[in-house]
Formats: sequence, C-alpha cells, structure tokens
Amino acid sequence: MSHRPLFRAPLIRTAAALGSGELHLTAYLEQVRARIEQIEPDVRAFVPEADRWQRLRREVAALEARTSDGADRPPLYGIAVGVKDCFRVDGLPTRAGSALPPALFDGPEASVVTAVRAAGAVILGKTAMDEFAYSEPAATRNPHNLEHTPGGSSSGSAAAVAAGLCPLALGTQTSRSVIGPAAFCGVVGYKPSFGRIEIDGVIPLAPSFDTVGMLTQDVAGMRLGASALIPDWRSPASPRPASRSGASRSSPTTNWRRWIGAR
Repeated sequence: MSHRPLFRAPLIRTAAALGSGELHLTAYLEQVRARIEQIEPDVRAFVPEADRWQRLRREVAALEARTSDGADRPPLYGIAVGVKDCFRVDGLPTRAGSALPPALFDGPEASVVTAVRAAGAVILGKTAMDEFAYSEPAATRNPHNLEHTPGGSSSGSAAAVAAGLCPLALGTQTSRSVIGPAAFCGVVGYKPSFGRIEIDGVIPLAPSFDTVGMLTQDVAGMRLGASALIPDWRSPASPRPASRSGASRSSPTTNWRRWIGAR
C-alpha cells in the first residue's frame, strides 16, 4: 500500500528561503506542522510529544530574537531537525527506543545537538529507533509503502526525511544503521569516519564503533549539513591539500550560500 503524499524538502532550498527571509519562520513551522498532522499518524517517524508545537513556537521566537536584524544568519537558520532518540537533547526525554524511565538516561546534551542549535536549527523532535539500536524494532513504517520496513535502527530519522517532514535528521551507525534505512527509504545517508563527530551524549551500543551520521533528501543538502556540523569540513570541490602538514581546510561555518548553486 503506497502512502501519498510525500513532500520534497531539500535542505539547500529550505535553508536559502529561510536565510534570505523569503520564507518566514512562523510560516515554515506551520508548513511542517501541517505535513506532520497529515503523514505522521501513518508513518510514525517521531516519538510522541504532547507540547511539541508550543515548545517549537518558543524556540522559533527565541531564534528570531537572536537574529532580529537578519544579518549573517547561521547556515541552518530555522531548519527543523529530527534527532534519533539515543541522543540526549535538553528539554526532551531520552529513552533510546525503550520503555524505561527517561531519568535513567539523564545527562548533558550531546555535543552534536548543541552544534545543530548553534547552526540555527530547531529540534523538531526525537525520531523513533530500534530499542537500544539493536533489538525491538520501532513502529515506524516506510513512507513509500506502509507495508514495508524503513530499515533500522535509525528508522524514524530516515522515514521523516523521506516523507519530507524535516530536511535533516541525525542518526547513529554501528554497522549499517544510517546507510541501511537511507537505502530502504530512498534518501541520502552519510556516515562520517569514526570519531569525526563527537559521540558524547549518545546512548551507546558499541562505543568503539558507534558513529554519528546524518540523513537528507539529496547530496547537496548533505554537503550543507556536513559543513555546518563537522569540524574542518572540506568540500570535495575544494582543492586537495598539497601535503599532509600544509593542508588548508574550509571553515565549518560554511553556509547555504556556498551550496545554493549545487541544488
């Protein structure tokens, strides 16, 4: 049984519209809300949250207050980001896909989530995942066909991006937990080299293998996400360093303006 509609939510185009003021944050939030209300009951990509929209309105208002003049907006300004439930997020409970009390997983917010916020994004919510990224699968369904699996364990992140509920989502991978769901759901999954993104604040499966990854609808969007969240990111289009010691790397603050021509 195919599920329609699915929405195009390319990160580059959305970031450009928000960053330039072409799309107002409040209008974008209502757009996201309408999509979630239409699709989420079937896809089940997100962990339920009773006051999601009140919280997001507060976050959007705070973001607007910090950037009231519109100058030099951060690269992910206003972007709604889904975060796998194994990441600690200030203000949201963490259960790692389990039914255990969130208090068991209390601790500082994951560094990468803090970086997402610093890049101007708002946290749309926790995405569903296999229990502890290993066992009982989430209730998430593949948005292309509700009878098919979205893959695991970053199932909610992949399904949310595929359905167009958010243009960027965080996942984790120990063996195939980002690239597998990405393939199942027809989106781009990126697993950086081990340790490229800090793993602190993430409920571990195998700390010697666990890697933070990202999901977007296209490669150009992934470049923007990587440039905002990965330290010393260097685009494949950038010149290769002449030597290992004399490498010149691009700034991690590279924003949507650099990639707008690549969409």
